[in-house]
Amino acid sequence: MQELHDAPLAPLTTFRLGGPATRLITATTDAEVVAAVREADDTGTPLLLIGGGSNLVIGDKGFDGTALRIATTGFALDGTRLELAAGEVWTDAVARTVEAGLAGIECLAGIPGSAGATPIQNVGAYGQEVSSTITEVVAYDRTARETVTLTNAECAFSYRHSRFKADPDRFVVLRVRFRLEDAEGLSAPIRYAETARALGVEPGDRVPLTAARETVLGLRSGKGMVLDPEDHDTWSAGSFFTNPILNEEEFAAFHARVEDRLGAGTAPPAYPAGDGHTKTSAAWLIDKSGFTKGYGSGPARISTKHTLALTNRGEATTEDLLALAREVVAGVHEAFGITLVNEPVTVGVRL
Repeated sequence: MQELHDAPLAPLTTFRLGGPATRLITATTDAEVVAAVREADDTGTPLLLIGGGSNLVIGDKGFDGTALRIATTGFALDGTRLELAAGEVWTDAVARTVEAGLAGIECLAGIPGSAGATPIQNVGAYGQEVSSTITEVVAYDRTARETVTLTNAECAFSYRHSRFKADPDRFVVLRVRFRLEDAEGLSAPIRYAETARALGVEPGDRVPLTAARETVLGLRSGKGMVLDPEDHDTWSAGSFFTNPILNEEEFAAFHARVEDRLGAGTAPPAYPAGDGHTKTSAAWLIDKSGFTKGYGSGPARISTKHTLALTNRGEATTEDLLALAREVVAGVHEAFGITLVNEPVTVGVRL
């Protein structure tokens, strides 16, 4: 277990932003993770968990406490059952399941970060969510002071949310277990219209696993959503805002605002979200509010490839990023009456 003091945290995040931690511990086994968490809890030391750093916005002053980088490894495949250590690189794990001929997470290729982060916000993209394949999550329960195994139902998954996200100071994910599908080299049914169009198939069709993965990687790359050190459009946290989910009354008011601003008969993106709710597109809201690709004149700007990504052009500070985010939130609210919610976790700062 490695320990550093006054350690820079920016290099551990995909934004490359944030000040140092008083102390940084890198744990490579579950036992080391648990020991570090217990020590912090016993001494009342603030604790920051870091995996792949792809969903973190750390303040410029850094973190006054112990930052614990979870760098555990472990990829175990038994038939269609997969167990990943929390520190496994997610996109590498997806590639290995595709190589093994197993379906279920192939459309989640290219998503940066670690496996342990995937259940926390129920990672999803291109028609798949990890909640569809996760069977169990092994975690250290800081309240009970013991390692527990939570079933899929106990994780309380919903859109970009889970029990872990709802109670962020309680559980530390150690292992994630999945049940995949052996479809004789074919993908799960393609659910996302954009993916189906790119593949030249109908929604619901299956395609070769490698084709599904490579197509998703291509779509993500075109939006700056695959990490590339030379491309500042990828110096981001991916989608910075979640897609709003509105009840019937809220959606009716929103639709009226859309027609008032963009003309009668204009229909915003709308997708059924269950129980009388409708999901709309944060990217569409941002664009139609006047924040187009590449918006901004400072060191933090909207991606030139996708309006949903806020980026560090190389010399930004966290305050630069937050100023841009606040401008976008205020502009969308003024235009459409909807308040966007940030997807990345903020540390020492608030949007």
